[in-house]
Amino acid sequence: MNALLITAAIDFVSLLPFAAFGAIAIGAWVVVDLVFNSKTKTESRLERLNNPHQHKSDVVKSSGGAKEGITKLLEQASPKISEALKPKNEKEANKLKQKLDEAGWRTENATQILSTLKVLSAGFGFFLGGGVALIGNGANLWTFVYSLVAAVLFMFIPEIILGFVAGKRKQKLFLGLPDALDLMVVCVEAGLGMDQALRRVADEMGESHAVVAGEFKLCNQQLQMGSTRETVLTDLGRRNGVDDLKTLASVMIQVDKFGTSVGKALRVQSEAMRTRRRQIAEEKASKTAVKLIFPLVLFIFPGIFVVLVGPAALTMINEMLPLMSGQ
Repeated sequence: MNALLITAAIDFVSLLPFAAFGAIAIGAWVVVDLVFNSKTKTESRLERLNNPHQHKSDVVKSSGGAKEGITKLLEQASPKISEALKPKNEKEANKLKQKLDEAGWRTENATQILSTLKVLSAGFGFFLGGGVALIGNGANLWTFVYSLVAAVLFMFIPEIILGFVAGKRKQKLFLGLPDALDLMVVCVEAGLGMDQALRRVADEMGESHAVVAGEFKLCNQQLQMGSTRETVLTDLGRRNGVDDLKTLASVMIQVDKFGTSVGKALRVQSEAMRTRRRQIAEEKASKTAVKLIFPLVLFIFPGIFVVLVGPAALTMINEMLPLMSGQ
């Protein structure tokens, strides 16, 4: 019985740092709630005059005030905090918009959503870092410092994920463009115009190269909305950040201006892209031998050395030690 009581007391003491950290977090939450939800007497009186029935129901349901305060905090605090993380000038806004476009995230509120994700990630890092610091150091000033550092580090995670998604999307565009251009050459030489060829390629490549098909569909939609072909092609090269798309857009704009052969220009561009892709593959293959040195030296060579030299070393030890001891 005494052992059980001692064990329970030890468990209770071990939970005290977590309880203290939770109490501090809840207190901060309540303070922020009061700051964001504070109203003047004039505003409260006007609200009661405009909605008397709603005011009565709020008085009756006053027991649920804490839950409603937390809900209001989530609705009001997140946009206000995310507003502080938004770009401060036009240059930063354009840079962030370019990153979002390259990742394929082109909704109207993409910037606000990214800022909100950064806020949520920072909050998660704060609580995670605080919990780990409480386990290691207990409740002190360094725990709070570690929590802030974790919050700052976690705040950059959404941008890192955004860059990773953008890189994968650029890779898919780079690999799918030669096939798309080959199909466009076939469509153009069969008698279709440039707009019809884009639409046909978008329909045919929806399963094999969905990213390229999506970009061509967006171009078709912009053309249907009345945008000029030069504007659409320029925007195609700008929003994706792929050099091959920019080159393709420039070539198609020049072809449209000077009236040269579209099929020939697209075929030359497709061959150039395939040549570049082959050169990149050859470059990676050439770097393989150099990259293999590190795992060979660090992991494979020690094992081979033990297997080959180990038996000989054991034989030498077994033969020489008795002779040396006999002397």
